Amino acid sequence: MAPTPKKKEEPKPAPAPIDEEPVRPKTPDFDAAAVTLEFTPEQIEDFKDSFLMFDRTCQMKITYGQCGDVIRALGQNPTNKEIMYVLGNPKPEDMQTKMLDFEQFLPLHQHICRAKNRGTYEDFVEGLRVFDKEGNGTVMGAELRHVLATLGEKLMVGEVEQLMQNEEDGSGCVHYEAFIKRIMAT
Repeated sequence: MAPTPKKKEEPKPAPAPIDEEPVRPKTPDFDAAAVTLEFTPEQIEDFKDSFLMFDRTCQMKITYGQCGDVIRALGQNPTNKEIMYVLGNPKPEDMQTKMLDFEQFLPLHQHICRAKNRGTYEDFVEGLRVFDKEGNGTVMGAELRHVLATLGEKLMVGEVEQLMQNEEDGSGCVHYEAFIKRIMAT
């Protein structure tokens, strides 16, 4: 009798990938007490005048819903998400009922003023991606030098060279995501 050939085992299919969104780190709650006010007394008086224009109570108070309007009247342009964050993400019904006095408003305004002065990692990546002609995560070092020296807040040649030190690969390209991470970490 001839031995029966063993049946070949078929490879088991790989488990189906789980379509879960990556867990994003939780944004810490806004702490108004931790904000240091950097406004001059003259600025505070100007802010108070604008704040009073929105005060319908004659008690130096505005509703949560008016907070964004006052900040925008003072020259900032925060998103609704940013306003909700500094207010502690109130419920929709709280926007017209909860009140905010001028002393509570100032740290919120200060935070918004500071936040608008610095871009996020994503902002910088998006800005440099425009120069990524091959879509491979790199930009030409010469082009990046030119951008840093001529656009926006122009840097001096020495400052550009200091930033670009040891950033270019053998072909003269800069991996801009790593470059941005390094710059933002310093």
